[in-house]
Amino acid sequence: MEDLLYNRRSIRKYTNQDIPQELLCDMLTLASRTSTTGNMQVYSVVATRDKEIKQQLLGCHFNQPMITNAPVVLTFCADFNRFNKWCELRNAEPGYDNFLSFMTATIDALLVAQTFSLIAESKGLGICYLGTTTYLAEKIIDVLKLPKFVVPITTITVGYPGEVPAQVDRLPIEAILHNDVYSDYTDEKINQIYAYKESLIENKKFVEENKKESLAQVFTDIRYSKKDNELFSKMLLNVIKKQGFKFPDETI
Repeated sequence: MEDLLYNRRSIRKYTNQDIPQELLCDMLTLASRTSTTGNMQVYSVVATRDKEIKQQLLGCHFNQPMITNAPVVLTFCADFNRFNKWCELRNAEPGYDNFLSFMTATIDALLVAQTFSLIAESKGLGICYLGTTTYLAEKIIDVLKLPKFVVPITTITVGYPGEVPAQVDRLPIEAILHNDVYSDYTDEKINQIYAYKESLIENKKFVEENKKESLAQVFTDIRYSKKDNELFSKMLLNVIKKQGFKFPDETI
C-alpha cells in the first residue's frame, strides 16, 4: 500500500479494455466497508457506461476527454432519498432536510469515493478525480435523473491505464501537519513550503503563459477566480436547496 500511494498518479487516458461488471461490483462492495456516519451509508454511486449518457456528461465536466475515454464513469452522490424512504416505511419521521444532513451525506460520499479509488488502483486500474462535479451539479442531476435529496458530489473515471504520466508535486508534510494545536504560518514558513512548487519548470511555464507575476496569481486570476467561485457557489447553493435541503436561516 505504501508503494502504491507514493507512486500514484491521476490517469486521464485509458485502454479499450472494459471493466467486468463483477469486478466493479466487487470493488464497490469492498469500498462500502469504509467508515460512515451512524452506519447510515447516505450515499449512492451511479456507474455510467452508456456512450450517449457519457456524451451528455461530457459538457457537465467542461469537456474533459476522460469522461468519454474511460470505460466507466462513477458519480458519487450524497443521498438521503433512500434513507428517508426507509424511515417513512417504518413509521419513523425523517428530519434530514437540513444542512447538517447534507454535509453528513457529502462526507460519506467522499469517504467511499476515496476508498474505492485505492481499491481500484490496487487492482491495476487507473482513476482520475474530477473536481468539476459541483460546478454544474444541476445539469448532472438532469442527465442522471437524480431525485430529491440526492446531490452529485464527486466524479471518478476508472479504467485500465493507457498512459504513465509524470507525478504532480505535493506540499511537504510540514505544510499540512499541526501538532496538538494549529500553528499559523509565518511569511518565512509560507515561502519555505511553497518554494519547491514555485521552482518547477512546468509551474514557471504556467506563470509565463498566463502573463502573471506568480503562480499564486495563476490560481487567483485564471484557474479559480473570485468571480467564478462566487458564480458557481450561488449555483451549487441553489441546487442543494432545489434538491430539498434547507439552510439554517430557512429552518428558524
